[in-house]
Amino acid sequence: MNESDRIYVAGHTGLAGSAICRRLGAAGYRNVLTRTHAELDLTSQTAVEQFFRAQRPQVAFLAAARVGGIHANNTYAGDFIRDNLLIETNVIDCAQRHGTRRFVFLGSSCVYPRLAPQPLREEHLLTGPLEPTNEWYAIAKIAGIEMCRAFARQHGFNSICLMPSNLYGPNDNFDLENAHVLPALIRKYHEAKIGVTREVVLWGSGRPRREFLHVDDLADAAVFLAQQEQVGDLINVGVGSDLTIAELAALIRRTVGYAGPERFDSSRPDGTPQKLLDTSRLTELGWKTRIGLDAGLRQTYEWFVKNREHTRGVQ
Repeated sequence: MNESDRIYVAGHTGLAGSAICRRLGAAGYRNVLTRTHAELDLTSQTAVEQFFRAQRPQVAFLAAARVGGIHANNTYAGDFIRDNLLIETNVIDCAQRHGTRRFVFLGSSCVYPRLAPQPLREEHLLTGPLEPTNEWYAIAKIAGIEMCRAFARQHGFNSICLMPSNLYGPNDNFDLENAHVLPALIRKYHEAKIGVTREVVLWGSGRPRREFLHVDDLADAAVFLAQQEQVGDLINVGVGSDLTIAELAALIRRTVGYAGPERFDSSRPDGTPQKLLDTSRLTELGWKTRIGLDAGLRQTYEWFVKNREHTRGVQ
């Protein structure tokens, strides 16, 4: 990428997109194109076509998606697969046809089979059944990966697909019905601490293991990889270590400073037993994470407290 390039960040108001914008700004890129959902509906083929025809971005990051935790995926399965397929199809197709020379697609670790060998390697994609609680989102993301690959094969489309582990950080969604586990736990412990609720109820058994990546590290990796010549078409982005949900809850409990009662609700689903990414490909390129989980949790909790009244899912 050049500093003068027109760089489009789709989904710039979300967790990952806003972090990518911050990273591009810090790196000196000033010609960053953004559009809110009200300005550009990415599920509309006509609207996306008009945008790419007029703006012709030379680099694009597709961070826009309909996302959520286990409850949201289970409840809105049709919405998740429809919206994500529409967004990906429209943006990838228009980027290819209107000359975008470098395209970065953000996927998810949930694209890998539920019981794939750990840690998850890029070649494990499409080797087994998916986790049922989020398969509709995963199927849509797999379709995006394969669309990038197909366009690369037919048209020479220069794309790279990033598979990050569980993301967290500033500007996350803290809606208890739709949030991922980490922001949901931050809100639950905080509201119990200030007396909004009497106890903290944790979903499932607490035994599943998860890997958590600060969104600013993801953004740094995304910009780093966009600048590389040869990195392959699919690459994992993670920290290389995981912990149980129970261990995560204990860390958040300590970070928040909550000393009251808590319990696990075993009637709630656990999801995939483990999703640890093999990040050796990225490590070999010379990139590594900078933000540890303890520091990242403190920063995220401080941000949540400071911005709580205006945070997504809390208003």
